[in-house]
Amino acid sequence: MDPIAHRRSRRALPVVAAALVFVAWVVVASFGGPTFGTISNVTNNDQASYLPASAESTKVQGLEKSFFGSDSIPATVLFVRTGGLEPTDPGAVASLAKRLDSIPGVGTVQGPIPSKDGAALQLVASVDAAADAGTVVGSMRSTLDSHKVTGLNSWVTGPAGLSADFGAGFAGIDGVLLIVALAAVFVILLIVYRSLLLPVIVLVTSAFALTGSILVVYAMAKAGWIIVTGQSRGILAILAIGAATDYSLLFVARYRESLLQNRSHVVAVRQAWRRAIEPIAASAATVILAVLCLGFSDLNSNKGLGPVGAAAIAFAFLATVSVLPAMLILVGRAAFWPAVPHLRVDPEAAPSGGRLWGAVGGLVAGRPRIVWVLTAVLLGVLATGLVGLRATGVPQTDLLLTSSESVSGQQQLARHFDAGSGSPVIIIAPAARSAAVITAAEGVRHVSSAAAFTGGRPDAGASPKIVDGRVLIEATLAVPADSATAESTVTTLRDRLTRVDPAVLVGGTSALDLDSNTAAQRDLRTVIPIVLALIFVILALLLRSLVAPLLLIASVALSYAATLGVAAVAFNTIFGFPGADPSVPLFGFVFLVALGVDYNIFLMTRVREETGHLGHRTGVVAGLRATGGMITSAGIVLAATFAALATIPILFLVQIAFIVAFGVLLDTFLVRSLLVPALAIDVGRRFWWPSRLAHRDPAAVEAEP
Repeated sequence: MDPIAHRRSRRALPVVAAALVFVAWVVVASFGGPTFGTISNVTNNDQASYLPASAESTKVQGLEKSFFGSDSIPATVLFVRTGGLEPTDPGAVASLAKRLDSIPGVGTVQGPIPSKDGAALQLVASVDAAADAGTVVGSMRSTLDSHKVTGLNSWVTGPAGLSADFGAGFAGIDGVLLIVALAAVFVILLIVYRSLLLPVIVLVTSAFALTGSILVVYAMAKAGWIIVTGQSRGILAILAIGAATDYSLLFVARYRESLLQNRSHVVAVRQAWRRAIEPIAASAATVILAVLCLGFSDLNSNKGLGPVGAAAIAFAFLATVSVLPAMLILVGRAAFWPAVPHLRVDPEAAPSGGRLWGAVGGLVAGRPRIVWVLTAVLLGVLATGLVGLRATGVPQTDLLLTSSESVSGQQQLARHFDAGSGSPVIIIAPAARSAAVITAAEGVRHVSSAAAFTGGRPDAGASPKIVDGRVLIEATLAVPADSATAESTVTTLRDRLTRVDPAVLVGGTSALDLDSNTAAQRDLRTVIPIVLALIFVILALLLRSLVAPLLLIASVALSYAATLGVAAVAFNTIFGFPGADPSVPLFGFVFLVALGVDYNIFLMTRVREETGHLGHRTGVVAGLRATGGMITSAGIVLAATFAALATIPILFLVQIAFIVAFGVLLDTFLVRSLLVPALAIDVGRRFWWPSRLAHRDPAAVEAEP
């Protein structure tokens, strides 16, 4: 074969391979892109499905089907006339009840039930749990609007109405969230790279990661392996875009360094791949294992988030180490235009990191103990705000941060009826003990009435409906069904009624809230130790040290505590939030610790590399200078992508957005830039114990203390 032709074919081979890789990802995106619009079909926002089968409220829900004929969610239809009802209003509402009863997805409609003040009427409709609550409730509201009775105001509320409005709050996830996140990332990348093409390449990598992960998540949800919620959909998009961008920043930084040392951009890509693959793989493994630890959660919604997050990170990793290098091979140095890096006169010269990071390195190296002690004290002061964190759950009516018909309806309902009307506590009891159970239930504070279900509207003269020797008792509360007082009342009911008969089960909306909050609080004690243990193992293997992982984990944990302290103050005093879901601290921990360790991995793998050539102190400073700009950019990008979650008017997502965005910035600018390198220098070579770096290296440039 002609030598010239052979060389040309060898040069063409990487380009052909890169083109094939790019085409393969385009094919993945062609399937995953449309799936992004249909993943809502497998999204489940029903709180009842979040709990395990062992939960008492879950057992009650299963038994309810035999009484009501199907698994259903109550919807309360409220009618109010200012100044009092007219004689014709009950008949008009009864006619509307028949129209509502004919809507697909609506089961029995009980009522009208008049209020004691004579100003309101109430219908209680059962909505099939298998139907889409948003569609059914929307049809109910449209029917009421089309047949409006003059002067009679109406609201569709109750658990079904709240669920429909809650689901509508996620409407922006498929559009607004993605646009805001991508726009924020693009602007930041323009500033970081001062290039027009490179930000596009990185965003295309992120888009490929997102579309690939959506395919896998959709398939898992379709097969019934996981529960996908509106929350996990939003986190899927943010994790895929944020992680892919972070990994791309690390890869591109290594690629730019390699371009300064090599004439061939193909060789530079290969060299960058070899240098970046270990920290990127370790980072991805850390986050994947951390989110998969949510599989130990009692809540099915948390269990589902584990595979969803793992898929997002896995595809972020795959895209970064495959299609990103492929695009860089195809584009070459032009990717950096107009700031194209050229071959250095001294290819072996180490990157300086610029004046800023040179100054930070000098500060850390000059007074390491003062730097890390002051930084730790500052974080400790911020962490004191933790005492004000109220993460014991919030009423469902407070989950939406925008006005809604269901919330307004609940407020009106509490004015004219018992506050828990329409969402009764459901008690399943042996038929032979029903009278005693009803008496005991009515003796509990905040229970206004209790009656056995007769198959229709409660009637004192009708016989209870008995199924398999059990009766269903509906206990109406005098307090809102989604309040903390209602949860406390459920606890009291369970305690007293099981004394009447151990076979009694207590469920319903209030019980679901109680069991969900209890499970979430238990998850904190279960998941956090497992996550810390896994991260320790990964860091120990990566850094070949036992001391370094302990110090790194301690630094990230301190950063997490400081973040929650600041969040508690902000939630209580600035935003005026009513509290937080118990899952918020858990999700904040999983994301902040895993992502915080990410940046420590980026820093310390480079420090370890430099230490092998320069000695410990100089190696720490060199690693900080080399990675400072890249990691700071990555932190800003990740904070911006998580902040985009705040565009969705759901309390949980807004709080997660604040915690992760603030925590990432705190970790980026304080923990990774000052605390960790200063602590590493102060500890000395023992930082790497028991690896060889912990011992004196005669070849080291620096004379070790």
